Amino acid sequence: MSVSALSRALRCLSLSPVCSVAQGGTLAGRLPSPAGSHAALWSVVSHSHPIHAKLSAPPMQWRGFFTGIPLAQNSRFWKQRAKYTIRPIGKKKTGGRDHTGKLCTAGIGGGHKQRYRIVDFQRLTFEKNTEKQSFEEKVIEVRYDPCRSADIALVAGGSRKRWIIATENMQTGDIIKTSSVIGRMAVSANEGDSYALGALPVGTLVNNLELYPGKGAQYIRAAGTCGVLLRKVNGTAIVQLPSKQQVQVLETCMATVGRVSNVNHNKRIIGKAGRNRWLGNRPSSGLWKRKGGWAGRKIKPLPPMKSYVNLASVGSAS
Repeated sequence: MSVSALSRALRCLSLSPVCSVAQGGTLAGRLPSPAGSHAALWSVVSHSHPIHAKLSAPPMQWRGFFTGIPLAQNSRFWKQRAKYTIRPIGKKKTGGRDHTGKLCTAGIGGGHKQRYRIVDFQRLTFEKNTEKQSFEEKVIEVRYDPCRSADIALVAGGSRKRWIIATENMQTGDIIKTSSVIGRMAVSANEGDSYALGALPVGTLVNNLELYPGKGAQYIRAAGTCGVLLRKVNGTAIVQLPSKQQVQVLETCMATVGRVSNVNHNKRIIGKAGRNRWLGNRPSSGLWKRKGGWAGRKIKPLPPMKSYVNLASVGSAS
């Protein structure tokens, strides 16, 4: 209401140069003149009253403030960005609502303003003219990321920089290696290195696991988690996830050695309700809800192993 009133008031002001008191000797140079539909009335008043005798012609009407936000500026599709950048990108909060404004996810609302940093989950990303070659990168910075529980690391190699998920003991200045070569003997990998599952020895702790070669890491990305490479069978690898479930993927899928950083994430103390609001967690209603039979402890068997490969095609290819 106040912005609209201010806009209407400023439309009546003149932007054309007016006479000064030194030139006119009166107060007429300082007075604004109405514009638009009041031009005729203004001419009558200027002839009838002596104080308005030295005023200029009625100026053009001023447009006023534009209070709306352009649509292109309001909508920031940071997930649809085509060109990679390490600079933080603006992120718009949805409050758990979809494009129609209806609440589709409960428990989301408010929170501190965040900026998104694009993490390259595809560790095996070659530069031009360096395909199928192992490469090394240097860790420049390890920092907190507001959009995920794990820490992220800024690494540089060749002529590029990118963000990756940091491992437990990763520090500034470390050299990490990435290779897709599967040799006859298993490699002795260091923490933070990324290899194909077929090149790692059995029993290695891994994170950032790919389900399909070249698609990027989809499993084991949360803070403090790690999986175990159990065995390698017929061109495939079987990995045990942090939930104790086993998955079977191709041995050409990439994985990072070690545990994900920020191991003590689950031991943090919230302390007060306000910190949950900082994190964007909206409280539920204060109504008392009775707990049914689901609240008791249940001992269930582990789910069967989930396979992401076609065993018939793998067997025929070998």
